[in-house]
Amino acid sequence: MAADPLTPAVSDRICKHMNDDHAAAVLSYARHYGGITTARQARMLAVGPEAMRLEVDGTPVDVPFDHTLSDSEDAHRTLVAMLRSLPAPGNP
Repeated sequence: MAADPLTPAVSDRICKHMNDDHAAAVLSYARHYGGITTARQARMLAVGPEAMRLEVDGTPVDVPFDHTLSDSEDAHRTLVAMLRSLPAPGNP
């Protein structure tokens, strides 16, 4: 099955899944990649080819990707890789 292009509908689907099933990961993205170490709440608002847009404690924050995403599968791989590259809790 071919991956879907990163349309607004695909972005919405990714965001809903992340917010509903992986809220802790979204908060980790905000704290580590967004540089908001004191973040208490984060929601994923959009995923585009260049960045993800989060709402962190009520403020929009763009978190750039390390490359331009090509499709939904690339978005999935990239989001997982970003999470896996985070330091373990308690390690800087």
